[in-house]
Amino acid sequence: MVDGSSSAPAREIACDESGSEGDRLVDGNTAVFSHAGVSLSVDAAAACIAEIREQVRSPAVEYKANHLLRGKHRRVLEWFLGCSGPVLGHAHVYVVDKEYLLLVRLGEFLSNGRGPPGLVPVDGARQLYESGSQLFGVERWRSFLVAANDVLRRRGVDLDPLPSAVGHAAARWSHGGEPVVIVHDRQNALTPERVARLQKRRDLADLRFVASHTDPRIQIADYIAGVARAIAEDALRGRGDPTLLGLLSPYVDPASVWGDQVSGSALELATSSGTTIS
Repeated sequence: MVDGSSSAPAREIACDESGSEGDRLVDGNTAVFSHAGVSLSVDAAAACIAEIREQVRSPAVEYKANHLLRGKHRRVLEWFLGCSGPVLGHAHVYVVDKEYLLLVRLGEFLSNGRGPPGLVPVDGARQLYESGSQLFGVERWRSFLVAANDVLRRRGVDLDPLPSAVGHAAARWSHGGEPVVIVHDRQNALTPERVARLQKRRDLADLRFVASHTDPRIQIADYIAGVARAIAEDALRGRGDPTLLGLLSPYVDPASVWGDQVSGSALELATSSGTTIS
């Protein structure tokens, strides 16, 4: 909780995710996980949603990222992310290339955690990531990844990127060391045990859960997480849209976990050095 000696209220950051499949990092529905944090006020977020509704004109009760991703609403998406829109400078997104994270976790497991705390030895993971399918063939490589994922799950290795993403959101918005309050959409993956560990962080004053339809800030975080995942996943699969990648890159957290050099460069992510994962 917030230190009672401080008279100023802790800064609130609203968060939501896209592409979460727990510790299933391969052979699922998505190749990318994304987690967005938004520092807008409730009124500013509500005004943003009202403007989007005015432009999109869908009868849906609650809008989702899919509304902005439809081709006929491309102009609205570019406005939303762009310099004349309402969220630039008030939002960030942490993206995870799930296959690469799996290989990093596998490397950690096989090396028994040797090396500096928090610094993942990525050389082996990167080499496998970049050449695995060429060396072994696509089908054998996918079988290997699925088997590796299953082994790590059975051994109790925590592969779920969501708790780390919440920690990165706290670190990202904790300016000057002041703790923040994170208001998050309800997530079963954020178990009481995981929440208890997160609340031990110095940069996190509190973590609260709310239903997305009750807080417009959460809905904006949902938009950002959803469009970021879709844009990044298209780039990862070689279908990157240069305009959308350019609009997204200012939001992307440099601590993101990304292995692909080409799409990582478009997202302005460094993919050639050690990756810090908390």
